[in-house]
Order: sequence, then C-alpha cells, then structure tokens
Amino acid sequence: MARIAFILLCHKDPDAIIGQARMLTAAGDYMAIHFDARAKPEHYRKIRKALADNPNVTFSRKRIKCGWGEWSLVQASLYAVEAAVDAFPRATHFYMLSGDCAAIKSARYAHEFLDADDADFIESFDFFESDWIKTGMKEERLIYRHFFNERTQSRRFYASFGLQKRLGLTRKIPEDIQVQIGSQWWCLRRRTIEWILDFTRKRRDVMRFFRTTWIPDETFFQTLVRHLVPESEIRCRTLTFLMFTDYGMPVTFYNDHYDLLLSQDALFARKISPEAKELKSRLGALYADDTAEFKISDEGRSLFKFLTGRGRIGRRFASRFWETESTLGRDRELLIVVCKKWHVAKRLLEAIRQVTNVPAIEYLFNEEDTALPDLGGIQASLGKRTRHRRALMRMLFDYFDTDRLIVCMDPANLDLLQDFASDRSVTKILEVQCSFSDDYLIGHAMRVGLAGEQTPRETLERLLPTIRGDINFESDRIRDGDFENHLILREGDEAEAHAGLLARFLDIGPDKALQVAQTDHLFAD
Repeated sequence: MARIAFILLCHKDPDAIIGQARMLTAAGDYMAIHFDARAKPEHYRKIRKALADNPNVTFSRKRIKCGWGEWSLVQASLYAVEAAVDAFPRATHFYMLSGDCAAIKSARYAHEFLDADDADFIESFDFFESDWIKTGMKEERLIYRHFFNERTQSRRFYASFGLQKRLGLTRKIPEDIQVQIGSQWWCLRRRTIEWILDFTRKRRDVMRFFRTTWIPDETFFQTLVRHLVPESEIRCRTLTFLMFTDYGMPVTFYNDHYDLLLSQDALFARKISPEAKELKSRLGALYADDTAEFKISDEGRSLFKFLTGRGRIGRRFASRFWETESTLGRDRELLIVVCKKWHVAKRLLEAIRQVTNVPAIEYLFNEEDTALPDLGGIQASLGKRTRHRRALMRMLFDYFDTDRLIVCMDPANLDLLQDFASDRSVTKILEVQCSFSDDYLIGHAMRVGLAGEQTPRETLERLLPTIRGDINFESDRIRDGDFENHLILREGDEAEAHAGLLARFLDIGPDKALQVAQTDHLFAD
C-alpha cells in the first residue's frame, strides 16, 4: 500500500502546522518539514517541541531563508526531500505541500488512488512551446542570470537584468535538457525522487544553471522528471486543486466551499483561508473517515470561470463587471475618518471600537501593513487596493457581514474621498483637524524624507512654513470639495462639541459619543 511522505514548506501559523502534521501522520503517513529561517524562532521551537514525540515527522537538517521566485524555494524542498528519504525508508510517494493546503479526500482514498496508477504526478509543459506563462518574462527567466529578488530588491533585479541585456550577456541552456514548466505542487514516486537526488549530485552544471534562473520552483523538478522518467510513467497534472483569478492571484477557499472541494479530481486543495476554521475541521475529520465515498464531477474550474465571467461579457440577468464595480451598495454606509496625524485617528478608532460594534480599519490606502483579511490577493499591496478601491471596499463589507464600515484616510487622498462620496452608498467624512507644533512638523519632514538627522536648523526653519502650508492646502481642498456629509472635529474645541459631531457621524447616543470624545490623550503626540 502507498505510504506518503509529505514535503511541507511553511513559514507561519505554527498551530496550524502542528495540527496538519498530526492529522496527516495519524493515518500512517509521514512528513518532512522545512520552516523558513526568516520566520520567528519561537514559532519553530514551538513546532519542534509539539512534534518531538511523533516518529513520523522529521525536519530539514538545514533551514534557509526563502523568497518567492528564488532558488531558495527549490533548495528548501531538496533539504526536506533528503530528510524524508533518510528518515522514512518505507515511504513510496513524496507529496509537496504548503501550510495553506488541506486534504479534500480521505487517507484511504488517497492511498488507493496512488496504488492504482504507478506514475509520477507533475505538471510539465514545454517551456517555450506552451502558453503556461501568460504575462511577463519568459525566455528571459532562463537565458539571463538572476541574482536578486524582484519583489524585495526590484531596483537591483531590473538593474542587473538591464545591464545583461545591454551587454548581451546571455547564456546557453544545458544542451541535453529540455526545460519544462508547471505547478510546483507535485507527487513523485520514491524511485523518481532518488533519481533526482542522484542527478543533483552528479550534474553540477545543471544545478548552477537553475540556481540563477527566475522562479525555478516552476521549472526545476518539472524539467528533471521529464528528463529522467519515461513519458508513459508521467501524468501531466497536479493532484492539488487550485485556481487563479484573472489577476493571476490564487483563489482562496472558505467554509462554504466544502462540497465543491470534495467533488474535484484531486487529493488536496490550496489556498484554504486561515479564517475557514469550520472548513478545516470538516476536512480534517474527513481525512480519517475510511468509509467516506466521493462523487467526482471536477467542475470547479469551469464553474468558477463561468460565474466570474458573467459580468464581463454582459449577459442578461448578470451585472456587468463595471456595473458591479461602480457601487458599494445603496443601503451601505461608509464612514471615513480623515486625519493627518495617523496616531490620533488610530486612537479615535480604538475608542470607537470600545463603544460600537462597527468594523473599523486603519489607513488601508496609506499603510502597506494595515491588518486586513485575506481577500484573494486584492489586498496584497497599496497599488492593488487603490486601483480596485470599490471592489476592495465591497469585499470588506461582505467579509464583516455589515452595512456600516469605518476607515481612515490621509487628507492627501482627495481622489479617494471624491470617488467614494460619488457612490450610491451613504458616505460620511469626519475630518479631524489637529494642531501642528514646529517639533512635530520637523519630525514629519524626517519621516517623509524631506530632512535628516544632519539637516541644519536654519534649513528646517525654512521648510516649516512650506510644510504647514501644504497641510493647510490639503484641508482647504477637502472643504472646497463640498462633500454632502462632511464634519470637522477641531482639536481645540471642547469635549462636548466633539461629542456632538461624533454622535452625528456614528449615529450613536450622546453618552457614548461623550465617552469617545473624552478619550485620554487623544491628541497627544
């Protein structure tokens, strides 16, 4: 019978990893874990301690820092594979997983599925002939050397790339291999894994080549399997069900996707939302259920494409995409707190949270690390949030299951204020006007890069009127916008005046409004 050694690459959520390891090994399978060296050391120690007495779990002997698109992801996989090969001589198959994956079949079903077909399951399409790469670099991934990470070192990445192009510093692909591409989520037989490890030790030229390719986790194993294994023993597919949106972002699954996932012709699925606790619990119970039966319809991708495409092609009875994008909802109310001093607005939001149950989000269009739920990738960067502002806001309303939502914005975001104010929904703006001391403005100049620690005092003093004027100009532009529901809360006014404005803004009683207005040190720097 098949015995699976799961190769788990992970970097967060130690409790979920511990639960995943215990669930998968309880059925008699194995797991080798590589925990990203960038992650918190205490998380790794927690995982090691919790799984120390589990003989079916092992860890990579070496941990490295991993980065998207880098060779480090392949190297981490190899470290985990080597640990699994040494620790689990009875393992017949090696299955690549991430912490976002979950089993969507029972262990009995998975073992019988692998027993029924003596083959390797991995996507491997011809790199140059296939259309697997939709946008961006293609041949350039291979013929140039990539030493930097495009996401974290973009200037160096493109400077190095541009220099090589100008100088014509291309390189040849090793002549005896045909580069393949496909999903990094594979399931390979033990013999194939041993062949790959032997290949990595003998073919240093191929290893050097892949170490400086871009996104090698989509090409390394895919190329080597096709190079080493007879075609008749390769199934060009992944056993992990995953889908991508039109933006190239992975679709996230939630609690109500349980039935859909079970009907797919796959053993695992990704990405499962961290908030989908019920889904994870049900799938965990299913994996241990040897009596479960499955009816495979495999309609997931076509159904997703059909439903998401209705608005784009303007079909009758379906809102067009741009119509859906154009409104947050007639019955919804968006409350916007506008304040140049972000710490003041955050204090105000925290006080509001104490007296109301209205969901409140801080500077989501200004701070990259604002706490946001996983919305399928649209929240991943400031650029995406701003570009798809209304779609993002609608998704937040839906996520919190509310018709009222509070957000913070900087006064410089006039275009956002105008956009939301023109929506069919009700938009209220509470502008919090603060006093700005010279010391605060100097600190602000340093934070935004207008000045540094060594900037002379006289230079700073010449800057101050300009900075103060710029802040006043932003406030004037908001007033000139003639927004219908625009309230101004001034720092120097009495708490009772503040309470009256807050009561109107939040639609709460005077007592609660006064409680918010009397927040200790609300305007303190």
